[in-house]
Amino acid sequence: MEQLKQKIINEGQVLSDSVLKVDSFLNHQIDPELMQDIGEAFASRFKEDRITKVLTLESSGIAPSVMTALRLGVPTVFARKRKSLTLIDNLYSADIYSYTKQETNTISISKDYIKSDDIVLIIDDFLANGQAAQGLIQMVEQSGASLAGVGIVIEKGFQHGRKMIEESDIRVESLAIVSSLENGKVTFKEDSPR
Repeated sequence: MEQLKQKIINEGQVLSDSVLKVDSFLNHQIDPELMQDIGEAFASRFKEDRITKVLTLESSGIAPSVMTALRLGVPTVFARKRKSLTLIDNLYSADIYSYTKQETNTISISKDYIKSDDIVLIIDDFLANGQAAQGLIQMVEQSGASLAGVGIVIEKGFQHGRKMIEESDIRVESLAIVSSLENGKVTFKEDSPR
């Protein structure tokens, strides 16, 4: 997705060989027009899959997943990282490790919102080591629902997250694949032919 790549080049900040900061349009401040285009791109890629729910993880996955769900005409469900007074039982849960935050969280969703007859599309902001995606996949498996695939806004192609997911025969669609952050420069992997 060329518009996304340009945004990453123009506004992203390379903090290290493994950390890309995109707070100005995705992870803190949201660019709503870009999110609309991202939603359209994911909806287009998964339009034949009869999606009934879009699943994401709070908080940075919410904007792209809501726009995708809007285009598909289905609800978005987001997994919470912390339990609340209203989210205490009847849950699907998984533990995930966040590399950027250096902590493990138990993520949860209510069993009321993902059922065994659902066809779920997972959307997330980043794919690096694959921990968040794996946790969301585990919750879909717990529900008995079908998984159409995983949509990723920005993939760090130099890390092993995609390989881990694809080894389970799960489809991964990334809108921008970063092949390197070396020397403070973002390099993209060219889109593979479909």
